[in-house]
Amino acid sequence: MAKKITDKDGNVYVQKKAWYKRWWVWVIIVLVLLFGIGSMGSDDNSTSSSSDAATESSTKSSSSSTHATSQQTAALHSAETYANDMNMSKAAILDQLTSDAGDKFAQSDAQYAVDHVKADWNKNALKSAESYQKDQDMSTEEIRDQLTSPDGDQFTQEQADYAINHLSK
Repeated sequence: MAKKITDKDGNVYVQKKAWYKRWWVWVIIVLVLLFGIGSMGSDDNSTSSSSDAATESSTKSSSSSTHATSQQTAALHSAETYANDMNMSKAAILDQLTSDAGDKFAQSDAQYAVDHVKADWNKNALKSAESYQKDQDMSTEEIRDQLTSPDGDQFTQEQADYAINHLSK
């Protein structure tokens, strides 16, 4: 509200608020900020590294061609991380994606992810075997058991055999 000021001669002047003290200015500022923050979150590639961007673009192109749901795409991204960074087996990834202590994806979304993840399962088994050999001094039979165990890495027998056959002696 404008303030009325009377000078010593009796003249009345109206002093208006500064533009930045008006309520509608702040409403506009808040709306602009909310819109700006909301639009920043929609551009995933702007914060990705170049290798992540390449992975995401290949994933997006494959998922968009099959019309994947957002949950399937999210599960696929998690599956790629587990496969490529943690060298997990397909079965272990499926368990991790659906576990209550893990990602809690629906079985169908997790199955979509493991069916579409691109990974070299033999290489993952070999890297796991190398870690067991180096860090835990396990024998080749202990490594094979760990790789194929349902409570362990859950690789297939063929993948475990590949890993054992390619371990340095």
